[in-house]
Amino acid sequence: MKNKGFIVFLTILISLLCIYYLSFTYISQNIQKQAIEATQDSDGSTNVVEKQRYLDSIWNEPVYNLLGIDYTFKEIKETELNLGLDLQGGMHVTLEVSPIDIVKGLSGNSGDADFLAALDQAKQNVRGTQLNFVSEFYRVFKERAPGKELAQIFATAANRGRISLQSTDAEILDIINTEVESAIDRSFNILRTRIDRFGTSQPNIQRLQGTGRIQIELPGVDNPQRVRKLLQGVAKLEFWEVHQQQEVAPVLVSINSLIVEEMKKNPSQSITEEEQQTKDDITALLGGDPADSLVTDESDSLQKAQLDSLISTRNSPLFDLMVNAPQFGGLIYNVKDTAQINRILEREDVQAVIPATMKFLWDVQPKDKGEDLTGPDLLELYPIRTNRSGKATLTGETISSATASLNERAEPEVSMQMNATGSRVWGKMTRENIGQRIAIVLDNYVFSAPYVRGEIPNGSSSISGGFQTIEEAKDLANILKAGSLPAPTTIVEDVVVGPTLGKVAQDQGLNSIILGLVIVIIFMVVYYAKGGLIANLALFFNVFFIMGILAQFGTSLTLPGIAGIVLTIGMAIDANVLIFERIKEELRNGSGLKAAISSGYSKAYWSIFDANVTTLIVGLILFTLGQGPVKGFAITLMIGIVCSFFSAVFITRVIVEAFSKKGDNSKLTFANAFSKNALTNLNFDFLSKRKFAYLFSTIFIGIGIVAMITKGITLGVDFKGGRSYVITFDEAKSPTEIKTSLNNYFENAGTEVKTFGAPNILKVTTSFKIDDESDDADAQVRDELIKGLSESTGLTYIADGAQLSDGNFTISSSSKVGATIADDIKNSSYKSAVFALICIFIYIVFRFRKWQFGLGAIIALFHDTLFVLSAFAIANMFGVSFEADQVFVAAILTIIGYSINDTVVVFDRIRENMGIKSGSELIPVFNESLNNTISRTFITSITTLIVVIILFLFGGAVLQGFSFALLVGIIVGTYSSIFIATPIVVDLNKKKN
Repeated sequence: MKNKGFIVFLTILISLLCIYYLSFTYISQNIQKQAIEATQDSDGSTNVVEKQRYLDSIWNEPVYNLLGIDYTFKEIKETELNLGLDLQGGMHVTLEVSPIDIVKGLSGNSGDADFLAALDQAKQNVRGTQLNFVSEFYRVFKERAPGKELAQIFATAANRGRISLQSTDAEILDIINTEVESAIDRSFNILRTRIDRFGTSQPNIQRLQGTGRIQIELPGVDNPQRVRKLLQGVAKLEFWEVHQQQEVAPVLVSINSLIVEEMKKNPSQSITEEEQQTKDDITALLGGDPADSLVTDESDSLQKAQLDSLISTRNSPLFDLMVNAPQFGGLIYNVKDTAQINRILEREDVQAVIPATMKFLWDVQPKDKGEDLTGPDLLELYPIRTNRSGKATLTGETISSATASLNERAEPEVSMQMNATGSRVWGKMTRENIGQRIAIVLDNYVFSAPYVRGEIPNGSSSISGGFQTIEEAKDLANILKAGSLPAPTTIVEDVVVGPTLGKVAQDQGLNSIILGLVIVIIFMVVYYAKGGLIANLALFFNVFFIMGILAQFGTSLTLPGIAGIVLTIGMAIDANVLIFERIKEELRNGSGLKAAISSGYSKAYWSIFDANVTTLIVGLILFTLGQGPVKGFAITLMIGIVCSFFSAVFITRVIVEAFSKKGDNSKLTFANAFSKNALTNLNFDFLSKRKFAYLFSTIFIGIGIVAMITKGITLGVDFKGGRSYVITFDEAKSPTEIKTSLNNYFENAGTEVKTFGAPNILKVTTSFKIDDESDDADAQVRDELIKGLSESTGLTYIADGAQLSDGNFTISSSSKVGATIADDIKNSSYKSAVFALICIFIYIVFRFRKWQFGLGAIIALFHDTLFVLSAFAIANMFGVSFEADQVFVAAILTIIGYSINDTVVVFDRIRENMGIKSGSELIPVFNESLNNTISRTFITSITTLIVVIILFLFGGAVLQGFSFALLVGIIVGTYSSIFIATPIVVDLNKKKN
């Protein structure tokens, strides 16, 4: 083997990187345990508030030293292997920004009948499609009113300067599209800011390109209702004057004195142990230069007295938390702990010291520290000047437009225009604050605080000088437009997983991995002797690399992801089985050990390569078109395929050749006495049975189609929309009785109730108020559910599942999928399946140079898909119900990948034998090829079935449908590669001849 040194180097390098990234996960877990131990109450329960406070206190503190580099807890959390919501609990929300309201707002809420009818019709037309709403609206509008121009609707006073009666439809459509995109970006920025400030670790927010949707994941949240209000609250944009430093300094000194006095009375409650703030430090804090005298005349005697008082205390607990950075023109920057400063400012005695005309607001994001300052990110705290009413003098509703551009000096700049009311107030505000700062505040966070250079009488102003990039300017422009057009958001998908249910899923997933690994390891050693040990070593590297790469990429490990790892364990062994069976075959033919190893790896390489590429195609399609948990599965599957190929083909070869270096057969064996000749010298006539196979498949699929028509398949809320809840009771409950009771509360809407993994856990799925996606509807359905359960069981609802006891029940998780997003999921699922089949057909034809091979493979895959769907329908007909959801789609596409894997190996041997026996009859060559590969097919199917059966038994209720589909799919995939795909190629060749 060439390049052994490179393979060894690459293995060591990847291993070190994996150890590096996984070490952060290990440290993070230890810190979490320490936080729990430090905040446990006397009864052993953890005080959640104190735990979070403990973690906040070390957020910016160095807690891990690796090779001389210190890492803060914040940096560790950013680098650790994340757990998905289904493994730790939390909330997943998809919001949709309504383009209808944006278009209505741009029209000045026009009452034109054709305009309103076109909007309503376009909303219905784009549902479940990828159509652009604005384009569809225009098409319908022109159909209804062909002689009417858009200018008649949109040429309003608010749009003066942009749209006139002379504007063409094309120009107006460009403006509408720009406003819709701007509103979505604006909503995204506002939500991102709110989420970043929510206080949850590792929040994830992303805009789903091509749609008006924003997807948010919040691990570990325990108050979903608060999150919903936070996400859908109206943005509050305000303009506030900022106090000057000399005005706020006495207030800060007084606050510090309060804390010092308290520390003298209660030394044990000291906030900080640092003492002796020097005169230079205090002088700098008050805005002066340490080299200069702070007090220059008798008029400053008050500040001098305050300064002397502060220095005499020999302790500055408030100022220890702050540092001044005069170059920014700001006031105070966080150095150690914003949470600690907040707790100081929220105290009642401190509030009494702060004047009624002053409040403090944080900057929205850290500033660039520059070269002179070290330590964590610096965050400015602004002293805002308030009035008696507590309301801002100027708000965002007065802004008519805001755009970002480059000025004449090529610097990013934001231009802002206000309406008549805003212009008048803005003129007065700027006139009174020349040389001072005005803060632009959104949701109580300061986005910018520019200096006023002069009075702005006409409402047209520009902001420049504080932007590093044009993107920052665009963000501020979007923020300034927050009040100019309505862009309400609707929650179209809402999944809440309780921490208790997440912990159970985590344990079940880990048990599946461990048990699957143990059984496969034992089987490989028993069947392949020392070769099995090498395969197991490759398997260890495979799983280790997967976990390390997931951590390196910052990808979350989900329950479907664990299923992907479990499946990879079974499929990864396939490459070694192929290689070892080839080596055994060469040894039986009389080759020496070295020659057998070289030939075995060479002959198996392209079979392994083709099989992995086809499965990788499936993974890429799942990742591209899939949503939510499907993406997590796809990422893990793709990483697993790459890692298994590298470990099975390259790492094992280095080890195998090292063992066989001296050619001593006793050092390396690939079989025991009973497995040496197992499944060899077979001469079974598979192709003679193809008509029986065709008949059997036709009958089974026919029964399945009848079952689908009569009984149907149980669809999850992913595909039909609705709401589902997992309810945990104190003891086992009857699903039938619960369903009967709930029908009275859900107005006889379609409601399903079934056990979910345990007799005391039920899953309730209902279509009650399915078309109403409002928060009020969510609350009403939840209230009716709790009332119905309380009445039928006599139990009391409790929100905290950890406190579940006799006489109680709790909602462990909930899920809502709107009808629109359900349609999108169905469409993307169909596209995924069709696109996968097309791509695989193209690849097979390209690799085997015959369309018969491609068509035979596709027919077999289509057969496998129908077979699995039929199995689901038949099981449902006999009362065994498995849900078909997004994860089920992942299972179907995985089956397609697995089945084509099997088929490609057979086709590869057929191609090889046809090359050797050119001109021979097809059927004998095909039969010989099937007999040649039957041992590999059997062993691979056994090892994969082992892990899938374990997944089915121990993977938990969430993955039962997934694992049942895989169970059927692996069996039928093996069957179809032998009795469907290969015979069809023969029959197609006969017709061609």
